[in-house]
Amino acid sequence: MPSSRPTRGSGNRAAALAVALLCSSVARAASPDAGHDPNDTSIVLVRVVEAQRTAVAADVVFTGDIQAQAQTSVAFRINGKIARRLVEVGDHVAADQVLATLDPQEQQANLDNAKAALVSAEALLTQAKVGFRRQEQLLSSGYTTRPAYDQAEQQLRTTQAAVESAKAQLGTTQEQFSYTELRSGVAGVVLSRSFETGQVVQAGQTVLVLAQDGARDAVFNVYEALPANPPADKTVTVVLQADPRVTATGTVREISPSVDQASGTVRIKIGLADTPPQMALGSVVIGKGRFKAGEAVILPWSALYRWENKPAVWIYDRQSGTVSPRIVTIDRYTFDTIALASGVEPGESVVTAGIQFLRPGQSVAVADAKAEGIAK
Repeated sequence: MPSSRPTRGSGNRAAALAVALLCSSVARAASPDAGHDPNDTSIVLVRVVEAQRTAVAADVVFTGDIQAQAQTSVAFRINGKIARRLVEVGDHVAADQVLATLDPQEQQANLDNAKAALVSAEALLTQAKVGFRRQEQLLSSGYTTRPAYDQAEQQLRTTQAAVESAKAQLGTTQEQFSYTELRSGVAGVVLSRSFETGQVVQAGQTVLVLAQDGARDAVFNVYEALPANPPADKTVTVVLQADPRVTATGTVREISPSVDQASGTVRIKIGLADTPPQMALGSVVIGKGRFKAGEAVILPWSALYRWENKPAVWIYDRQSGTVSPRIVTIDRYTFDTIALASGVEPGESVVTAGIQFLRPGQSVAVADAKAEGIAK
């Protein structure tokens, strides 16, 4: 009875057939017209586009929020233990409103001592005045000596100075006592707090942050190249995201001198000329600026690569059928494309798909060359 097990020869023939089919598929993927060897399995299939200069949109849209132009850090002027906390985050406070208090036991004792010292100094002053008048009368009648009179006068002056010192000390202790009540000195909204009842705080330690009433900023984090090309009329239209009917106009008030390391963006503050009531602190707004129109090479996001820690793209050489990385300068980012300021010239072919498999000098095959506009 014949065996159903495949013979060694049939297994070899199957393996050879699989290898032939694989080579055939690679040969079809690599276009002979592009100058590639059909049997080279190192060829990578990519998509490319021909770089062309196109008009860059003149309107730039970015998202930010409303912030106060001035913020105040509030702190106690003396050390102490928090006795009461009278405000919460988001509360609007007046300039002279008490925001929190310290336990005043130590300051109260100092105040009582200062009052007692003043009473004592005033009593000594009264006694010195009586003694001086007596010596003055006796001297005029010739019943006392000049040294005794001088001593009484000196005692009077000393006690008068002691009274003035006691009054000054009392004023200082009263001022110290008033420091047990925390007041901001400016009207605004409480943005944050970092203390609780019973907590011991040090003099000068920030416990509250207030956004002062007054002018407001629309703050945006924008890509690095944008500040180099500001709006032609220096104005930006700000629209409330929750209600596009609410708008305001502002001008660039402050540009951060450094780039955020995490996001690669620059913080810009737009000072609003007149802030609508609906644009409260923290409201999300959309900024729209009209910039001078220009031309740039526009590429899809998929073409962007990182080479030597700089933005780059892969350039396809039609003659050799290979690719190489090239560092580029990005003018601006859009929703799904990037605009290049330099690095790629019109007519050059840029790889837009398959870049994760590439290395310098890599041989590639262009997928659907006719559809991509690449000349053979």
